[in-house]
Amino acid sequence: MTVVPKSKTSRLSNRDWRRWAVHVAGWLPALWILALGVAGDLTVNPYQAVEQRTGRIALIFLMLSLACTPANLLLGWRQALRHRRTLGLYAFAYASLHLLILVGLDYGWSFRLLRADLDTKPFIWIGAASVLILASLAATSFVVWKRRLGKNWKRLHRLVYGAVPLVILHFAWARKANLATLSGDIALPLAFGAAAAILLVLRLPAVRRRIARRRHSGPHPNPSLPFGDLRPPERGRGTR
Repeated sequence: MTVVPKSKTSRLSNRDWRRWAVHVAGWLPALWILALGVAGDLTVNPYQAVEQRTGRIALIFLMLSLACTPANLLLGWRQALRHRRTLGLYAFAYASLHLLILVGLDYGWSFRLLRADLDTKPFIWIGAASVLILASLAATSFVVWKRRLGKNWKRLHRLVYGAVPLVILHFAWARKANLATLSGDIALPLAFGAAAAILLVLRLPAVRRRIARRRHSGPHPNPSLPFGDLRPPERGRGTR
């Protein structure tokens, strides 16, 4: 019988706990919307309410997925990188649900009516383009595709940097907000836009190198700490 060291078992249990927490967080919004629907608390237009909420939840999960790398870079939270793919898949799931509700419930699968509205609601095109990008990323997020695509896999997954601005533009336009003139229902789209801009800037190579140098600077650099171990040296060790 193989005895697993206690430190290893505790490490595995911590990973399991975090993984399950991410999945619980992924399912909670869907259960919350379902509970509101059963209770009849989805406003006078339930289809529109579900459509808007699933879209907003998709954007939140996309932002959380984008925040995993900066969290590791700034705070040393390497465990955040383990959940980046899962958060991205939940973003795609809610975005797909958002699109299905629009086409299936709002338009009753009538593509003729949908086509007629595209001239007055061009943000639908932007949203559809975003879902297509997320679909390509979700489909190729598995290890087998990473091996098949090789270097092209990373190039493909950089499309997420284009999907984020498109999703925020779609969100703002759907809320009749004008990001150029800062007019209309602008508060929430502007907040998401500012957060996305910060997360994208933190991914720039020059910014990442500067932060990495700062993390490893100091009297006793320690890669496990966010900005190195800045404690003064102990007496008798290099104090003379």
